Amino acid sequence: MQKTQNQDSAPLLSIIIPAYNEEQAIGDTVLAIQELGLDSYELIVVDDGSTDATARVAEAAGARVISHPYNIGNGASVKTGIRSASGKVLVFLDGDGQHDPKDILRLISHIPRYHMVVGARQRGSQTHLHRDLANMVYNKFASFLASFRIEDLTSGFRAMRQQDAIRFCDMFPNTFSYPTTSTLAFLRSGRSVKYVPIKTRYRLGKSKIRLVSDGFEFLLIILKIAMSFSPLRVFLPISSFLFFLGVGRYVQTYLSYGRFTNFSHLLVTTSVIIFTLGLIAEQIASLRLERGDKLFRVEDADDYSTFAHYAESEKHGEGSVN
Repeated sequence: MQKTQNQDSAPLLSIIIPAYNEEQAIGDTVLAIQELGLDSYELIVVDDGSTDATARVAEAAGARVISHPYNIGNGASVKTGIRSASGKVLVFLDGDGQHDPKDILRLISHIPRYHMVVGARQRGSQTHLHRDLANMVYNKFASFLASFRIEDLTSGFRAMRQQDAIRFCDMFPNTFSYPTTSTLAFLRSGRSVKYVPIKTRYRLGKSKIRLVSDGFEFLLIILKIAMSFSPLRVFLPISSFLFFLGVGRYVQTYLSYGRFTNFSHLLVTTSVIIFTLGLIAEQIASLRLERGDKLFRVEDADDYSTFAHYAESEKHGEGSVN
């Protein structure tokens, strides 16, 4: 059974594993976490309406199991875990065997200094080529919108402070896009994010991600979060494109016909309108974020100093990612 806190005190750490039909790997994952020697933690497996023995295997291995009555989605399982957890720091990882539980120590060692720590998949990880290409596109696009180099936008292996998780919990979609949403929400709200290199293994069982439909949803989520936190990053490129297209059209028609065409006028006017809407949306987003949103305090480093002693474990674990 897992080594947890005393009944009268809350755990320092909550480890949350969303799972759907993961009976092949969930038991070994739970047992590997218990072997880490964590001081005060709880281990929650959220069974998302599995049709196999996922819940039974996880509970037999020593996890606390919360079951959905039917399959709602990976993001919904994460939200259930957040609302049920009582630890000061929350760690999320997949239950399909692709993540090494030992990397949990490496992630939480950075929590005293960062609001969220993400396990970034490196070269040598057992991943499929089409997933690598898609992630590269997502990372580049999201890095532009967030004005921050995002190393792994879709990694589901991450640690964050409970108060921040609760702050953005309702924004998480019910599907597989919660890593995308949490990354952009943290960055655009001024929270600090740390990437720790990890290596992953091929998952056990069948993948639940649909490449085309889920990939398109990822792009929509990126735009949605950008519009929520920094809309000008969306409006400005569109406005600039239309403006320079209109000016270019004007130059071309002036040299050819010696006059300013209506189409050129429409393009330039539209660009100004879009830019103005972007400024208004930016002000609205700024006002919303300023309403009592508490960011990093100097005292927070002391509040989470308990996790700093895992830095030595993190140092020892670096050899697994090189």
